[in-house]
Amino acid sequence: MNELNLVEFLRWTWRQLTSMRTALVLLLLLALAAVPGSLVPQANVDALKTSQWQDNHPKLTPVYEKLGLFDVYSSPWFAAIYLLLVVSLVGCIVPRTKVYFRAMRARPPKAPRHLTRLGDHATYETQASVDEVLARAEQVLRRRRFRRDRHDEGTDQGFVAAEKGHLREAGNLVFHLSILVVMAGVAAGNLFGYQGGVIVTVGNGFSNNLTQYDDFVPGSLYRTEWMEPFAFDIDEFDIEWLTSGAGAGQARNFVSHLTYTEEPGGEEKEYDLRVNHPLTIGSTDIFLIGHGYAPVITVTDSEGEVAYSGPTIFLPTDMNFRSFGVVKAPDAATPLALEGELYPTYAFADGPYSQFGQLVNPLVSMEVYTGDLGLDDGISQSVYVLNKAKAEKVTADDGGMFRLDMRPGDTVELPDGLGSVTFEGIERWNKIQISQTPGKFVALAGVVLALLGLIGSLYVRPRRVWVRARRLEGRTLVEVGGLDRSAGGDVGEEIEALTAELKAAAAPAAPKADEADAAPKEQS
Repeated sequence: MNELNLVEFLRWTWRQLTSMRTALVLLLLLALAAVPGSLVPQANVDALKTSQWQDNHPKLTPVYEKLGLFDVYSSPWFAAIYLLLVVSLVGCIVPRTKVYFRAMRARPPKAPRHLTRLGDHATYETQASVDEVLARAEQVLRRRRFRRDRHDEGTDQGFVAAEKGHLREAGNLVFHLSILVVMAGVAAGNLFGYQGGVIVTVGNGFSNNLTQYDDFVPGSLYRTEWMEPFAFDIDEFDIEWLTSGAGAGQARNFVSHLTYTEEPGGEEKEYDLRVNHPLTIGSTDIFLIGHGYAPVITVTDSEGEVAYSGPTIFLPTDMNFRSFGVVKAPDAATPLALEGELYPTYAFADGPYSQFGQLVNPLVSMEVYTGDLGLDDGISQSVYVLNKAKAEKVTADDGGMFRLDMRPGDTVELPDGLGSVTFEGIERWNKIQISQTPGKFVALAGVVLALLGLIGSLYVRPRRVWVRARRLEGRTLVEVGGLDRSAGGDVGEEIEALTAELKAAAAPAAPKADEADAAPKEQS
């Protein structure tokens, strides 16, 4: 066996990469590669859950970090699979697009030599000439929306080839091109768009600039000067709780009442922001994607100074809004931190839990830490995560466990004169997602094209029909045959209907009554 030179090896590699088999393998591999993104908490989606998972799995964490499993969709190996899939699809689609385009424009194929060997066929004889039969066949096939091609094989014979359902090839063409359109739209959105998130407490507002976001993921070619200068305030947040039936305890009909301006000093407008009903300002979409509670907590240090005061975002951990949060007061005379949970409707059975998501019987339960909170290590730290590596848990005066269990309005003095904590009340917050996706309409157009192409590919039934006529001993023998190229199974009916129309056109007219009487009678 001869060794391949460089050019031949590259050509062989390209053929392997752009084969349909390779594309299917890469598609399956991409699906498998996305599985860890669903099983392992993603840092850019839920920093709190990611941190908790890492605390619970100290041995696996370094391995997962090296593999990039905490940020799967930005990892080099995932990007490599995606890029190879794109190249493979383009290499598959472009040549096949040319094939489909040629097939869509191709003339109907010539008639087989023996039409009577086809599964669906019919024959009859007529006194009409070959030209008359073929001309009539063209008329009938035109009316039945066949694409036709007549072939004269001399003065005494010829045939008409016809094809119907050739738009099925157009459906294949549109479907394959739509994949490229969708990929172009997704690429445009990822390159020139951005997605950000921010949690805003009800009664406060947001201005669209980079410093206001809690998380901001721009496209690789996005420029911050493209951000639109809008601002909005969340005036009220309405929520309806189900108190009976199968869905008792669940929330529905979330509505954030916004007041917004599209530019500084612009006209104030109002909008009711609902789930799946975004506010669109220019090319930016604003979505309501979550809500929760923010306990208002005041921490006073050992010197009587207020070290921290304000609403603190607690993140829900179950459907009944049992929520987890962290309060940090690093500026206290002795740095303090609180970590614990909020129960909107406190109940106890084999442990504390929230019985209902509504604020019926709220209680906050937190542990207290003091010492080095890790905020001066030069490493960014999530506001929802407490670094307890160098901190000490505060204990009761007798050395036992100390926990703050407070209801709104309660104040608890901390041991060892560290200060006090007051639970002032509870506010609500909304999770807002803000995004620019410039390619979304291109991707949508691609999806619509794919649907239309798929419908054409599945429901258009291509059929081929041939009508051959030849003169034999003073009469014309007509052969009609058909071939079904799909599973429609109705080409037999097509042949019967076509043959019936051709026979009807060729049948001599019935004689009139007086002509029949005048005809000579046979002698006995």
